[in-house]
Amino acid sequence: MKYKVWSLTAAGMLLLFVGVFASIHVGAKSIPMQDIYQAIFSYDGSLHAQLVRDVRLPRMLCSVLIGGMLALTGTMMQGVLRNPIAEPSVMGVTQGATLAVAISSVSPMIGGIYGNFIMGLIGALLSGVFLFLFTIQSASNQSMSRILLAGTAMSTFFLSLASVIALLGNRSQELAFWLAGGMRQAGWMQVWMLSFVGGIFSILALLMAGKINLISMGDEVAIGLGISPEKIKLYTIICLIPICGVCVASAGNIGFVGLFIPHIIRKIIGNDYRKLMPLSFLYGSVILVFSDIAARMLIEPYELPIGLFTAGIGVPVFLLLVRKEKN
Repeated sequence: MKYKVWSLTAAGMLLLFVGVFASIHVGAKSIPMQDIYQAIFSYDGSLHAQLVRDVRLPRMLCSVLIGGMLALTGTMMQGVLRNPIAEPSVMGVTQGATLAVAISSVSPMIGGIYGNFIMGLIGALLSGVFLFLFTIQSASNQSMSRILLAGTAMSTFFLSLASVIALLGNRSQELAFWLAGGMRQAGWMQVWMLSFVGGIFSILALLMAGKINLISMGDEVAIGLGISPEKIKLYTIICLIPICGVCVASAGNIGFVGLFIPHIIRKIIGNDYRKLMPLSFLYGSVILVFSDIAARMLIEPYELPIGLFTAGIGVPVFLLLVRKEKN
């Protein structure tokens, strides 16, 4: 088992290194390695230096952070709900943040970067509270079905409201960006928000990995060991809310990363969340970095939404998991 963990870690680090370099190097205009080095370590104000410093470097960092955080939140939800189908975009948390960002986009009083960030947190908070009201019930199969149905209903409701708001405010094109997700607006402000807010709560989430391990074995096991399942679920939701809010505010509603990444890694190393959560963060970063590269390069100089690529992988996995859950 240790060999598998170390092998996965080494492979993930190598893939991430390649993806990070490729993300800065390729695009509508390829930048030589020498110019990348100079832009990072000895900024000279040239066109290549500006492109690296102001566009590609923050975009790459946003991809790394958002991909890792989305995969981490999906892993946490699957652990506390004991269901491989659970994921923030499936359960309505990110859609709640998307609705709030849509409201921010049509309001001159709360618009802008900080407005999107604050509204994203508020939307994630409201949807997270609704989700918690369902998770405090007993962990029977019937309750799990109700949680999934509630999440699907919230997702549909929030997205429908967001569409109405965008139509009334003549912001349909902007909403389309948020619904599909992308890094076109990624800048240093988003990097700092992700690093500070998302980083703090991601670290707190990783510190809870041992207790999530116990919850994943069943509420009875956790209670027998002196752990309160309701408190761990509450703490999980508290960590999910700011992470999902800042991710949506920075890049829109990128779905399914938190669904298929932990599922694939779980098949390889098992259900130890102390290893599963950090590895999910690593491979979530890898997936989103390469998805961003594909979004930029496939029909350059135009750009496709990142959500197309994550959904292309995530939807088949989701349908497979739903089929197994039914059986």
